[in-house]
Amino acid sequence: MRRTALSTLTTLILLGAGTVAGTPAIASSAPATCGVSTGSFSGSLGGSEYLCAKEGDLLDVRIGDVHATQPSLGYDEVYYKLGRYTLGKDAVNKKFDDWCEANGQVRATTASETSTLKDPASFTCELPVGQETTDSIAPMKTVVVGPRGELYLTDGHHTLTSFYETPDGGPETHVRLRVLDNLSNLSESAFWAEMEKNKWVWARDVDGNPVSVQSLPKGVGLANFADDKYRSLLYFARDIGFASGSIPFQEFYWGAWVRDTAPVDLTGWNSSDAASYLNTVKAVTKAQTALAGDAVVGSGFTATDLGVLTTWNDGKAEGKGEFAKLSKPYSDEKPGKIAYALEYKSSL
Repeated sequence: MRRTALSTLTTLILLGAGTVAGTPAIASSAPATCGVSTGSFSGSLGGSEYLCAKEGDLLDVRIGDVHATQPSLGYDEVYYKLGRYTLGKDAVNKKFDDWCEANGQVRATTASETSTLKDPASFTCELPVGQETTDSIAPMKTVVVGPRGELYLTDGHHTLTSFYETPDGGPETHVRLRVLDNLSNLSESAFWAEMEKNKWVWARDVDGNPVSVQSLPKGVGLANFADDKYRSLLYFARDIGFASGSIPFQEFYWGAWVRDTAPVDLTGWNSSDAASYLNTVKAVTKAQTALAGDAVVGSGFTATDLGVLTTWNDGKAEGKGEFAKLSKPYSDEKPGKIAYALEYKSSL
């Protein structure tokens, strides 16, 4: 299980903001040659700058520089995000909300037609940098510092890939990432052994076969990943069959359970048809919530560990709650995620 980085409230000193009140300092896992970490890193020196980063530090990172720890993505999740970014009906483009959340600043408050992800000064977030809170830091994406100071993403592959693929994003886009641990003092083999021990890597292909860590993508972007349809399916199941939690690769565990145990018949699932997709999500989430909490889903994690809901759709009727939101067509004032994904896919 991964360490609880929030116990440090992420930074001892964040851009000069000082230690968060009531938060004790902890021993650094960074190499002994490092001095006191400031908690803020610009990324201008590449991997070598990150050698002294500590658990909880926030790193300003060029997204083209992070390494992946999984071989596949649920493409439809990325298609939903790109559909929302390019075809969205939001007053403020959702991409700025997503960037502000990923940067520890909650959500976007203003953006203009000339605002771009490449220029964070062109839009504003709810919280200024330096005024982060426990709650604003919690959803930030996470990395582990590896040998040579290289960064390995343990959460956020879909989000960073969406920033990479959107027209005003790309590999030069910057966002801050929260450090889970610094393992840069380990050898390559010891590093990967520690990553596997902590379950900070998903080294399986879309059929469940093991893959070598050396074959994992060197960066984000759709072209670097295989498409895992089960991972897509479980993304749309969030808050209907299970709630997102702190375990990395949560949807992959659930997706592997669907693929390997076949709790529902997916032979008729058409991922390009909205009704078929929605009915499949409904069937899978009904099967999830029928599980006993102590049922093992994968890698020793139980259904409760992986956030299973005790009642389908969190106890709400089919026409209410998250399932109702997911059901909205693209013609609706507030389309659902599946509608955005399919609308975007149809434009490819």
